[in-house]
Amino acid sequence: MKKNKFKPVEPWPNFPKMEEEVLKYWQENKIFEKSVEQRPKGKELTFYDGPPFATGLPHYGHIVPGTLKDIIPRYWTMKGYRVERRFGWDCHGLPIEYQLEKELKINSKKEIEKMGIDKFNETCRSIVLRYVKEWEKIVPRLGRWVDFTNDYKTMDPEYMESIWWVFKSLWDKGLIYEGYKSLHICPRCVTPLSNFEVTLGYKDKQDNSVVVKFPLKNRENTYVLAWTTTPWTLPGNVLLAVNPQHKYVEVVTNKANFILAKDRVKEIFKDKKINKILSININEFLGEEYKPLFPLAKEGLKYQLVKADFVSLDEGTGVVHIAPAFGENDYLLGQKNKAAFVQHINEDGTVNKVLKQYEGISVWEFNEKIVEKLRQDKSLFSELTITHSYPFCWRCETPLLNYSTKTWFMAVTKIKDQLLKNNGEIYWIPRSVKKGRFGKWLEGARDWAISRNRFWGTPIPVWKCDKTGKVEVIGSIKELEEKTGRKVTDLHLHKINGLTWKNKETNGTMRLSGEVLDCWFESGSMPYAFNHYPFDKKDWFEKHFPADFIAESIDQTRGWFYTLHVLAGALFNKPAFKNVITNGVVLAEDGQKMSKSKKNYPDPILIVNKYGADALRFYLMSSPVIKGKDLCFSEKGVSQVIKSTFLTLWNIYRFFVTYSNLDNWNIKKEPLKELSLLDQWLSARLEQIKIDVTKAMNKYDIATALNHFPLFINDFSTWYLRRSRDRVGPAANNLFDKDQCYTVIYKTLLDLIKLLAPFTPFLSDSIYLNLVTKKLSVHLDEWPACKKELTDQEEEIIKNMSFVRQVCELGHAERKRLEIKVRQPLTKIIVRNCEIKLEQELKQIIKNELNVKQIILETGSGRLKVELDTKITSGLEREGQARELMRAIQEARKKANCQLNEWVIAELPDWPKEFAKEIKKKTLVRQLRKGEKVAIIKT
Repeated sequence: MKKNKFKPVEPWPNFPKMEEEVLKYWQENKIFEKSVEQRPKGKELTFYDGPPFATGLPHYGHIVPGTLKDIIPRYWTMKGYRVERRFGWDCHGLPIEYQLEKELKINSKKEIEKMGIDKFNETCRSIVLRYVKEWEKIVPRLGRWVDFTNDYKTMDPEYMESIWWVFKSLWDKGLIYEGYKSLHICPRCVTPLSNFEVTLGYKDKQDNSVVVKFPLKNRENTYVLAWTTTPWTLPGNVLLAVNPQHKYVEVVTNKANFILAKDRVKEIFKDKKINKILSININEFLGEEYKPLFPLAKEGLKYQLVKADFVSLDEGTGVVHIAPAFGENDYLLGQKNKAAFVQHINEDGTVNKVLKQYEGISVWEFNEKIVEKLRQDKSLFSELTITHSYPFCWRCETPLLNYSTKTWFMAVTKIKDQLLKNNGEIYWIPRSVKKGRFGKWLEGARDWAISRNRFWGTPIPVWKCDKTGKVEVIGSIKELEEKTGRKVTDLHLHKINGLTWKNKETNGTMRLSGEVLDCWFESGSMPYAFNHYPFDKKDWFEKHFPADFIAESIDQTRGWFYTLHVLAGALFNKPAFKNVITNGVVLAEDGQKMSKSKKNYPDPILIVNKYGADALRFYLMSSPVIKGKDLCFSEKGVSQVIKSTFLTLWNIYRFFVTYSNLDNWNIKKEPLKELSLLDQWLSARLEQIKIDVTKAMNKYDIATALNHFPLFINDFSTWYLRRSRDRVGPAANNLFDKDQCYTVIYKTLLDLIKLLAPFTPFLSDSIYLNLVTKKLSVHLDEWPACKKELTDQEEEIIKNMSFVRQVCELGHAERKRLEIKVRQPLTKIIVRNCEIKLEQELKQIIKNELNVKQIILETGSGRLKVELDTKITSGLEREGQARELMRAIQEARKKANCQLNEWVIAELPDWPKEFAKEIKKKTLVRQLRKGEKVAIIKT
C-alpha cells in the first residue's frame, strides 16, 4: 500500500483537543525557548509586561491584553527579532492587604496594629502568589508564550532596592517633598489615594443636600445662603466664598433677608414666598463677618466672606462654604486668607475630640446628626436627598473623604511640559488616545501622592531625626547597612522599622518615617527594578530603554501607562515605551459589567474548552475592544469564528491533503511557470494579503491585520478551490495543470498559516507540522517575504477577477430569479455595460461558473447587467440531465462510503447515452447499467 505523504485530515476537527496536543508538543520540545534562543542578541525587541496580582484567576480583563502581548512578540520573532518575555507579579499594596483583611475579618487599621505588623506582613507574603500555579496553566493554554521561570516580583529585595534608587534619584532632583494637601482618603484603609486611583472608583451615591443659613454678624436678620452635599464638613467651616464676577442679590421675605447669586434665586426659592429682590454689590460684603454654626476656631480668627474664582452657578447658591481641612480648593483658600484649620474628623472617618458630643461615631452617621442639629437650630433653609457621582475606594469600595493631610508627593507639575513633549514621541493604538485620554490627563496632571499609611509595601526610604526633623534618604541596601552597621536582606517595613543611627550633627536618632510607597509607584518602576537597575545589568538597560512595545487596557492611561511615563520622564526625560496598544473593556452580553456574583458571562476557560483558545483570540482581537472600545462579549461570536473562518480554512487544508495524497503529489522547489489566470489571481491575492497584514502589524494594528483573513480565506475556498476542483483528483488527466494547482494551493496555504501564526498559534502549527517535515514549528520559521506594493500586472489581475466574480454573482441571481438550476446548461449570457476587456481564459471561467456555452460582452456605461438566453434545446436538456445524474452518483458514492479514488459500478434508471463517457470519467464509474434507482456497486 502506498504511504500517504501528509497525515490524513479529519473532516470535523476537535479544535480544543488539537490545541492541547500542540501545547504538549511545544512544552516537550521547548519551542518557546527555542524561538527566543534562535534569534540573535544583537537584534532585539524590548517588551515590558505589566505585572498582575495573583490573588485571583485570569479573566477577560487579563486575556485581551495578554493576547496582545503574545501576538506582537510572535510577529516580531518571525521577523527575526529576539523578544524576551518575562512575567511579573504585583505583590504589594492595598489589593493584597484588603484580600487578607477579608479573610481574617479585620475591619480597621487598628486591628492590624493589634495583630502585629510583622505577623500581618508575613501573612500577606504567604497569600500573594496563591494562584500562581493556576496562572502558569491557564496562560499557556490561552496560547500565550511567556517566561514564568524567570519571573520578577515587586516584593523581591532586588526589585525593592531599585525602587529605593528611583525614589532617591527623584529626591536628588528636587521632585520629592512632604506636604500638607487635601487628598481623597479611604477611611477604612486609613490612607490617602492618588488622584488617578480616585478616578477608578466613581459610583452613584445618595446624600443629603442642604442649603444652610449663615447669619451676618453686623446686619440684623440677614443671612448668607450656602449649599453643600457634605453636611458633615460644616463644623469645619471658617469662610464663605463668593465670586464677584457673578451678580448677587438680597432676597427679602416676611421672615428674613437672604443673600445669594441672582441666577440661583428661582431654583432656591421655588417653593417660597418673596417680597422683593434687591441688587447688591457683593464686593461691599467681602471681609464681612458672620456668626459660625459651630464656633470651633481659635480666638482672634474671623469667620468672614471672601472671594474665590472657583465659585460657579452650575448648582447651589453661588456661595460656597469653606472648610480647609476637607477639600483642595478649601485648603488653598484657607491658606491664602490665613483662616483657621478645624479638623474634626479622623482619617478613619470617625468624629474626634474636637466635637466631644459626637466623638467616635462614623462620618456618615454624623452626617445625619448634623442635618438634625441644623433643623433644631433653625439654621436649615432647605434640604433634599440627591443622587450624585461620588468616589469610592477602588479596592474596598468604601466612600472616600476629601481630607487635608500630610503626605509625600512627587512634584509632577514641575515636569509636566516635558511629559507632554515625551508623549509626542509615543505611537498609540488607538491613535486618539495620544492627544485624547492620555494627553488630556497629562495636561491636567497634579502632584502625585506617593505615600500610603499602610504596611505591606516598599517602605519610603526616608529617615528623620527625632530631635530636629532633618531628613536623610537612603538609596540602596549597602548604604543602609553602612549607616546602621546591620546586615539587611529584606526591605519590608517590619524588617527595617527598628534600624536607626545617630546623626552626628544633631545628636539625634534617625528613625524610619514609616510610610510605604503607592503600589503604582512600584509597578511604574518596573523598567528599572525588574532587572535590578542600576545595581545589575546597567549596560543591558541602557541599550534596551525605552521599551519597543507594551500593552494594557484603556484604564491604564491613568494607571500603569501614566506611572511608567512620569517616572521615565523624571529620571531620563524619555518616554518609557515607544509603541503601545490600549484595549477597551469586555462587558457582559447585555452591556453590564461582568460580575461573578451575577454570573452574567461565560467562564473563559469553559469557552476555551468548548471552542479552543484560537477562536477566542480571533474573536477578541478582531472586535472593537482592540480599538479601545467596549465589547459586549458574545459566545455566538466565538462560535461564528469557527463556522465562518476556521472550518473554511480547515476544509481547504483537508481538500489539499486528501487529493494531493491521492495523486501522490510531490512538493516542487523550482519556481512555477505558465500559471493559469486563476492561479495568477490567487498568487496576487496572496501577495496582497501579505502586504496588507505586514503593513498593519508594523503599525501594531492587530484588528486591521486580522480583518483581512476572513475575506481571503473565503476567496481561497469559495472561488479558487471551487473553480479548481476538476483540475485535481483521480478524474483529472492534465498532469501539468494538476501539478500547478497543487503547487499554488500548497504555497498559498503555507504562507497563509505563517501569516496567521501570531494570531492563531495552535491551528497554524497543527497545519504547519503536517505540511512541513523538516522544521519544528511555524513559530520558528520566518515571516513570509513580501513586496512593498503589488505590481501593475497583479493589480490588473485582481481587478479583472473581481469583475468576473461580479458577473457571476449577477448571473447566479438571474438564474435564481428565473428558477433555472445551475446544473442546467444554457446557450449564452449577455453582459451589458462591460468596461473591461476580458481574456479568453476569464471568459471561460464565467462560462464554467454559470454553465453557459457562450458569453457576449457589450461595452457601454451605466450599471452592469446580465441577461441569460433561457431557451433550452433538447441537447441542453439532456446535458442538464447528465449533470443531475453525476450529482446523484456522487451522493450515492458518499452513502456507500466509497474512497475518493475507488472505481465502482453505477446502476441508473436511464441516462443520456451521448454523455455516458463523461459521466463515467467524472464519477469514477467503470460501468453504467440499468437499475430501478441510483445505486452503487463496489467492485
